Amino acid sequence: MSEVLDGAPARLGVEQAAARKPLTRGGWSWVLHQGSRDVYVVLVTIYIFAPYFSGVLVGDPVRGQAMMAQIATTYGLIVALTAPILGAAVEKYGPRKPLAATLLTLMLPALIVLWWATPVGGLPLAATAGALIVLGVAYNWGDVAANSLLPRAAAEPGQASLLSGLGYVFSNGLSVLMLILMLWGFVLPGQVDWPGIPKTPLLGLSTGHHEPSRLSGPLSALIMALGAIPFLLWTPDAPRTGLGIGGALKAGLALLRDTFANLRGHRDVATFLAARMLYCDGMTALLVFGGLFAAGVMGWGALEMLVYGVSLSLVGALGGFLAPKLDRVLGPKRAVQIEIAGCLAALICLLGMRPDRILYVFAYDPAGPAAWDGPIYRTLPELFYVGLGLVIAICVTAQYASSRTLLVRLAPADRTAAFFGLYALSGTATVWLGSALVAAATTLFHSQVAGFVPIVALMALGALGLFAVRGGGREA
Repeated sequence: MSEVLDGAPARLGVEQAAARKPLTRGGWSWVLHQGSRDVYVVLVTIYIFAPYFSGVLVGDPVRGQAMMAQIATTYGLIVALTAPILGAAVEKYGPRKPLAATLLTLMLPALIVLWWATPVGGLPLAATAGALIVLGVAYNWGDVAANSLLPRAAAEPGQASLLSGLGYVFSNGLSVLMLILMLWGFVLPGQVDWPGIPKTPLLGLSTGHHEPSRLSGPLSALIMALGAIPFLLWTPDAPRTGLGIGGALKAGLALLRDTFANLRGHRDVATFLAARMLYCDGMTALLVFGGLFAAGVMGWGALEMLVYGVSLSLVGALGGFLAPKLDRVLGPKRAVQIEIAGCLAALICLLGMRPDRILYVFAYDPAGPAAWDGPIYRTLPELFYVGLGLVIAICVTAQYASSRTLLVRLAPADRTAAFFGLYALSGTATVWLGSALVAAATTLFHSQVAGFVPIVALMALGALGLFAVRGGGREA
């Protein structure tokens, strides 16, 4: 039986109508902005710079995972305390693009400075951690600005789901291209004698000095700057309300107080945000620490990590195509529940993988015959690990897209930015707690696996909380 949402009669057939309308230049610009921002996440926080930070700058994968968790705890707390105020103030001010441009001017130098993060004689470890904190705060604040313009970027209300999914498709596709570029131009040269591979790393970079890993910051800055230009030029912005920054902040605080006071009148949005606060933070922590976990537990180097990143980003793009279909057939709420369940099942299996063990109980001899004659992932545990990672990538990408669509469906139309401020809060409020639990568990048990147990708990609790949300079902 189809679930009819509030206002659904006025939106009958919107999804079908939107599917027949072409995306506008502003919509494509929004998608491009989304993808160009997320390259930073893939290159810096997951697959390249974070493992370098942990394994080289810190020098110990376990202590490095704990330190990265502390960094995430710090910027998560800052965002949790500020994002709702920011969203409400922007709602009252009107335009979101000035905020996006300001945050861009913060992120670009913070990314470029990572080039000087060297073990000896370079950027001190504390300064590198500070740059990562600035990046984490600015990136999440930028989500408030960009996400609140999603309804305006859509030619029709029902097109928001398509744009949301395409944003992650483009994000993963662009990330794949950047990871392949890193592999082809900087990691494989000098290691393999394959046709088409340069003999030495491009730009004269030295792998011995970890320059390809350090390049991930400036490269992310370049891609982010280029992707922001069409967004700032063509994506429709909200009109000015006439209030200055001070007046908008004051009015935003009043709106935020009113929004919180009236959350009881928006029960389903509040319930959804509370559930997402748990499951999305678990998935965010999984993304942040997933690269560190793979490098530490499986003992992978830069080549294995880059190929792993390419594979996950490429296959994860399927989640961006899957989410709109599930949203349309099942409704975004059921879609999110299915996506979380798939991620949980794969993650629990993945935690049982070791170089000498498959799925907790099956022993494996790493010194035995290779599973295949390829240059990497020659053992069965490695192949199983990669396969499970691919399932997680699809589910995580689909969940992000479906969750954003669900909020658009549930939130009042006149308070979109304010609720996206709360959405950012729900995505980061417990990331500090989740990261703190990861840090505590990792340090207490001196085990990267133990550090991931809180992530499983957060996702499971969040998935259960969605059962209390009314709405978000398949439209009539």
